[in-house]
Amino acid sequence: MNSFVILCLDDEPSIVERLRQDLSPFSDLFDIVEADSIDDANDTLAFIEQQGQQAAMVICDNDLGADNGVDFLVQLDNHPVTKRARTVLLNDKPQIDVIMQAVNEGRLNYCLTKPWQREELHRVLIKELTTYVIKHPDEDWLKYSQLLDHRRILKAHIDRQMSSFRSGFIRHGDQLDDTTLASQVTDALHSFFQGNDEHKACRTYSEGHVLTHEGEANSFLWFITRGEVALYKKDEDGFKHEVVRVGSGNLIGGMSFVTDEASFSTGITLCQTDVIKLDRQLFTKVMNSQSELLPLFTNLLLRNFNRRLQGSIKTEMRLQQTLKSLDEAYQELIDKEKMAMLGQLVAGVAHELNNPVSAILRGSDTLKETICKLTDSQLNHDNQTQGNVILQRAMQSRPLSTSEARQRAKQLEATLGDRQTARKAVLMGLDDTDSIERWLLPQKHQLKTVVDEWEHYYQMGNFLRSINVCAHRIADLVKSLKSYARQDDENTHDVDLHEGLEDTLVIFENRLKRHHVTKEYAELPHIRCQPIALQQVWTNLIANALDAVIEPGEIRITTQFTPNSHQQSIDILVEDNGKGIPQAQQEKVFELNYTTKREGNFGLGIGLSVCQQIIHQHNGTIRIESEPETFTRMIVTLPVHQNYSSVQAAPDKAASYKSRSSQTDQDKTEPDQIRHSHKEML
Repeated sequence: MNSFVILCLDDEPSIVERLRQDLSPFSDLFDIVEADSIDDANDTLAFIEQQGQQAAMVICDNDLGADNGVDFLVQLDNHPVTKRARTVLLNDKPQIDVIMQAVNEGRLNYCLTKPWQREELHRVLIKELTTYVIKHPDEDWLKYSQLLDHRRILKAHIDRQMSSFRSGFIRHGDQLDDTTLASQVTDALHSFFQGNDEHKACRTYSEGHVLTHEGEANSFLWFITRGEVALYKKDEDGFKHEVVRVGSGNLIGGMSFVTDEASFSTGITLCQTDVIKLDRQLFTKVMNSQSELLPLFTNLLLRNFNRRLQGSIKTEMRLQQTLKSLDEAYQELIDKEKMAMLGQLVAGVAHELNNPVSAILRGSDTLKETICKLTDSQLNHDNQTQGNVILQRAMQSRPLSTSEARQRAKQLEATLGDRQTARKAVLMGLDDTDSIERWLLPQKHQLKTVVDEWEHYYQMGNFLRSINVCAHRIADLVKSLKSYARQDDENTHDVDLHEGLEDTLVIFENRLKRHHVTKEYAELPHIRCQPIALQQVWTNLIANALDAVIEPGEIRITTQFTPNSHQQSIDILVEDNGKGIPQAQQEKVFELNYTTKREGNFGLGIGLSVCQQIIHQHNGTIRIESEPETFTRMIVTLPVHQNYSSVQAAPDKAASYKSRSSQTDQDKTEPDQIRHSHKEML
């Protein structure tokens, strides 16, 4: 049986049952009783009085059939067990007149509308029951601290304890300032030990004397009367840090002395320091012999604890603010690094876009003229049909290099007898045996005119192909640039890492085409990651490789995965044949603000630091292998977190990227080749 009761009054059994369920967390410290009418409630209150209990809370429905719940609440002051009870009124819907009646009578603390929220009911009970409990000074408040508002209860408990120690000349000791209170304690202790200090409690320590050891048991309480003591704590790495300094009037070892726990910190004197050292036996002897000293000392001890608590709270708040600031600074750092890198890429991407755009414009102008010539063509039906074949072939085949075209034209010239006609026929793919015998030799007397007409078909197909290639080139550049520049998507996705690598390579195309790039892609499973964050890693690694090599350099990008290996992970290697990094510097490259960039190359010194943090967020690792003047290899290892059923899609992906890589090598020179071929035809 508990001291206090919560009474629930409602004529609906379902409401009463729900109240019982919602109030179950309070049943260990409060008895929960129910009534379905006012008469039943009065009988229950009479029984509570017989048991010597008090009603701490009354939860009452307003509509009780013929009765009014507010009337019952108003009458609570007339019953001895409900004089101080807190009240909650239940309503099916807000009724202002009913609520105002209860408020005016001073017997309503809170009003809840049905159906209520369990969390709201708990908040109301915690607040109101705390108010009720602390109005009963004879009750053990601390047993309610875990259930109710522990801060209010602890504060009330401390106030009550301090109040109980007030006596005689220290009746208003809580109004004394710290200096006066410490002086009174010092005088009282010196008075006790004067001529009676066989325990040598009053001592003087030199600088550097250790009073308490962090983590070790402590059986003494030191009261500083003169001098200064610093308290130190060790961090996870074992380094000692000073946390606070205290002077005369302060206590050392108070918490561990009172609680019998290990010392929280190490206390060391900073100068010659006078102390009064008390063990538990001596402390008890002093306090029992001087009753006026106990409230003084208790007041001083509580103030020390309070200052330590406030200091801890302030430190915690500063740490939280620091962590928030660091998080914001880290995000800002990533954004700055990305924008710095993006700034370097813009000029190259703009130049790279200019080539295909120029080719498209030039091709469209030529097509305008060529279409008109085709519509006025004087070729017969068969030659027009062959012209269409030449057009389709030109759209699908890659133009010949100058040296190859010259060699094949020289061979055909001997057959046709005209160098210019032979060169045009070679470019249009008409130098094979079948074409020579079927189309060229039978029309030898009018071959120059026919070839000139066919040239229009060839030019149209050639420029249509050029426009198509350049359009795809622009689309790839825009897609990659948009993917890199957009705000990071913090959601994780299942992706093929090759996609991010390829997009990054497209962005760097303007710089990469001056070097030899080798890509060796393995068959990879999809992994769950933040692809945009990882793309920033690839961007930094490739940019660093480009800065390290001298034209023409070699850059190799390799992906590795062994499905049956013990450690299911993917390796991404970016290697260059640049100047390398000395062993002494390899340990520093991941430090913030450290850069190995040569003079004239832009470097914030934050790229690899950001890369390392991103890789660590993916539970991966990044490491470096390098030999000066030989090579540098960056190795990123990422774990595979999902079932390997997704691997089946990877081979086609990898093959497509190899094909795409080969096609890109061909396409990037296309505009220049088209221009050259056009000149030769003219």
